[in-house]
Amino acid sequence: MLDDRTARFVLWAPARDAIALEIDEQPPIAMNRDEKGYFTAVAFCTPGTRYRFRVQPDLVVADPASRLQDGDVHDASILVGPDTYPWQCETWRGRPWHETVIYEIHPGICGGFVGIEASLPDLAKLGVTAIELMPIADFPGVRNWGYDGVLPYAPDTAYGAPNALKHMIDTAHSHGTMVFLDVVYNHFGPDSNYFHSFAPQFFRDDIKTPWGGAIDFRREPVRRYFIDNALYWLNEFRFDGLRFDAVHAIGDSEFLHVMVREIRANTASDRHIHLVLENDDNDATLLPATPASPLYDAQWADDTHHCLHVLLTGEQSGYYEDYRNPARQLARCLGEGFAYQGESSSHRDGTVRGAPSAHLPPSAFVAFLQNHDQIGNRAFGERLTMLADHGALRAAILLLLLSPQIPLIFMGEEYGETRPFLYFTDHRDPELAKAVRQGRRREFARFKEFASEEAQLRIPDPNDKTTFEVSILQAANAEDSAAVEWFAFYRHLLRLRHQAIVPGIPGARSIGAEALETSGVRAAWRFGNGAILTIAGNFGIGVLMCEAGAGAVFAATPPDVGTDNVLPPRAAIAWLQPA
Repeated sequence: MLDDRTARFVLWAPARDAIALEIDEQPPIAMNRDEKGYFTAVAFCTPGTRYRFRVQPDLVVADPASRLQDGDVHDASILVGPDTYPWQCETWRGRPWHETVIYEIHPGICGGFVGIEASLPDLAKLGVTAIELMPIADFPGVRNWGYDGVLPYAPDTAYGAPNALKHMIDTAHSHGTMVFLDVVYNHFGPDSNYFHSFAPQFFRDDIKTPWGGAIDFRREPVRRYFIDNALYWLNEFRFDGLRFDAVHAIGDSEFLHVMVREIRANTASDRHIHLVLENDDNDATLLPATPASPLYDAQWADDTHHCLHVLLTGEQSGYYEDYRNPARQLARCLGEGFAYQGESSSHRDGTVRGAPSAHLPPSAFVAFLQNHDQIGNRAFGERLTMLADHGALRAAILLLLLSPQIPLIFMGEEYGETRPFLYFTDHRDPELAKAVRQGRRREFARFKEFASEEAQLRIPDPNDKTTFEVSILQAANAEDSAAVEWFAFYRHLLRLRHQAIVPGIPGARSIGAEALETSGVRAAWRFGNGAILTIAGNFGIGVLMCEAGAGAVFAATPPDVGTDNVLPPRAAIAWLQPA
């Protein structure tokens, strides 16, 4: 908006010679084109005005930078005025990274922004210090994981209005809880991505991705589109951090360096802004060797997850085939960060993956036992409560929540949720819905248990509403003794973490990690405050010899596990020697 009655509209459309701005109840307005392909027009209008761009005689599209849609992705965009939300937590500046305990959440499963807001007191009670929303950029339909978004500036109205999102974030801050957002800058969804019709230069034709031509981050308009989006979420909505989805699919590490520098330079220096990567390339150059590094704070520790998953379930199909020595590889993750630091990956046809990471602090890695990918990308969306022995699972949870890596919990995990989290969509185009259904079944046809057509037909249809409904969390209640026990276990460990682990994370370094035969691991860290933490876990069914750590037993599961250099089956012990 230029003022309360006038707005400037801009569209980068280098492939077109003429573009018209169409505002409801006004005749079309011809937009002016400059030599770089930017079209502009100034019009009399007020916030709430509906508008679109006619990019071809037979095609009218929403604003690619729409901040609000009048319905869905195919509908008109709505003009949004200056931010007038009355923020209450004006003094909030966030929390330091080392205090972070992340809770990943899907807004649609939890009742939208209002539903998430209602859960904030319980999450704070649990010990969560940051919630991380799966992507909210406008997607087709009302049910989606969010990775089919096509309008990255517009919060999907299926979850609530923009001010409802701001109110939820404001309320989280009042509870001392940070809010992170998962953003997708590596591709657009297949429905309502119209860039090809007016700006095919947005994409490269020399690099292909699973979603088509790679986005061309060499072009300044493309870079600005995404960098400004990151700043929009951080500055206008006051998110405390961003998680960047699958940046290995961006294929332009220079852009990643440019983006992080711009974000650091254009957010208030007194705010704690946290930036986290998902990066299958294990690129250590993007991560901070010291807290003062102007880089990303951390990377999702997929290697750590994969090792623990194999130890807990015995599964070794798909990408788990790269983890044939899970105990030894887990020890490397705990001591050095990445399991793959330049070794060839058999799952990737021998491709070399990763770089040395031992110089990085433990807090440069976000560790987890479950997340949306690792559950939802299974054919039937099973959680670990349905796949693993609960004793071994508790041992892994102790390791996760007490190590100096940054822990992430997936929604429902804290009370032992048994309902699945499935992959779901709401594509209104029958042919696209069919293609997604068939594509998912073909994806699993590579596994022997889904080799037959009959087995593939059992895989839930992503577009069936029931697939979404069975993924909705069960409400834990005081009469569910198992849920109460799980919650108490998580809460106890997170209390110990905040009391004794968090203060020592700045400056923490590994002082050794080793495999205990083929089913266990022992790792130790010297904290920045001089304390020494040792954790040993046995995820198998046999007894393991294990030297006790320095100091007294700090936590154990089962609680009465012995400490005489013997680690029983499916058990874990943490020792802590104070500074």
